[in-house]
Amino acid sequence: MSEANDKVIRYYGSFDEWGRLDREPVEYLVNAHHIKENLSGSRRVLDIGGGPGKYAIALAREGYEVTLADLSPRLVEQARIKAREFGVESRMGGFHVADARDLSLFEDERFDASLMLGPMYHLQSSEDRLSAVTELNRVTKRGGIVFVAFMSRLRHLATSLLDPVGWRPNDNARSITEFMDTGMFDHSDEGRFTGAYFSDIDWIEGYMEENGFESVKLIASSSVAGAMKPEQWAYWRDRGEEETILRMVFEASESPYLLGSSSHLLYIGRKK
Repeated sequence: MSEANDKVIRYYGSFDEWGRLDREPVEYLVNAHHIKENLSGSRRVLDIGGGPGKYAIALAREGYEVTLADLSPRLVEQARIKAREFGVESRMGGFHVADARDLSLFEDERFDASLMLGPMYHLQSSEDRLSAVTELNRVTKRGGIVFVAFMSRLRHLATSLLDPVGWRPNDNARSITEFMDTGMFDHSDEGRFTGAYFSDIDWIEGYMEENGFESVKLIASSSVAGAMKPEQWAYWRDRGEEETILRMVFEASESPYLLGSSSHLLYIGRKK
């Protein structure tokens, strides 16, 4: 196993990814909305890099047969436990420890749709990113829909400028310049988000199209409400208007003007 893999496994071995999506609900709600909206006609779904199963379990509860694969044995086991807790273990197509760059345990065109909501922002070499996208293409049926998460280089520039000490080594202009040139980020502090690759927004759709997909949408997962706190959501909930506000948030997430301000981006495409 590579040092980069070890680094990512160690990070997610101690990090509460399920809880992160609870604490930052807009990203999850926006992604889940667009995933469900675009899954029409799908039955078998593969969740590559599915972690503790937040999305996979939600889809299983909607009646989809979801197979989960992740690099971290701990997260795969956590997903199995969560599926049992939510009563959907029988609807899951399996739980697998697997690398997004090598999905050889799955035959060609096995899945009607595929999610890859983590690997592309942890694969730092162009060869590794190409391997993951090639495997995504191979295991998805022709005409099948794919959902791929990216992280924005532009947004991480803003994050680094706002909190340089918190995002070392981006605490000096030389390191930030290098980051903007390469997109690669390795945190100086142990236990922090690391082993990451941040994409240029303009690159994403063209790259996916070059590798066998037709672009449908590129979504700003944080939409306009990513910075809202629980008490701010409570205001709209207490007024009985939360559902209306969420519809606005979902609609706004499709605006291209928000892409640079969103830390996570969701690419939606179709296999050619």
